[in-house]
Amino acid sequence: MKDNHYFIAGDILSNSVIAVISGLVCHWVFGPGWPMFPAMILGMLLAMIISTILGLAVFMRYFGAMEIMVPTMTSAMLAGMFVAMSRTMTTLETVDHALISLIIGLLVMVIVWLVNLQLQGEQIDNRGEH
Repeated sequence: MKDNHYFIAGDILSNSVIAVISGLVCHWVFGPGWPMFPAMILGMLLAMIISTILGLAVFMRYFGAMEIMVPTMTSAMLAGMFVAMSRTMTTLETVDHALISLIIGLLVMVIVWLVNLQLQGEQIDNRGEH
């Protein structure tokens, strides 16, 4: 991944936006009447579609294809699965699911960055520098 502030901001923005939108769509589609396992699978598929459309239409043009698609698709799938599954079991509000989706998107971004640094052979010292 590019080590440029523009691309870092783009990664954070795209992951956050796509995860939250995927989570909100799944919040509105699924409800207590759904069985948990089918809701989770369909939530993941719905989030993949949303991620692909938003990635292609909005973010890929500015931040690159591979840098956007892998992390945003992972964020969207996890957020969609969690929110769809959660809707079948709990009565969390829309804001709660949006916040959970945002946290999922940011955590996935951190994990992707750390794995990428590891794959490139860079080590992070205890001060956060590499």
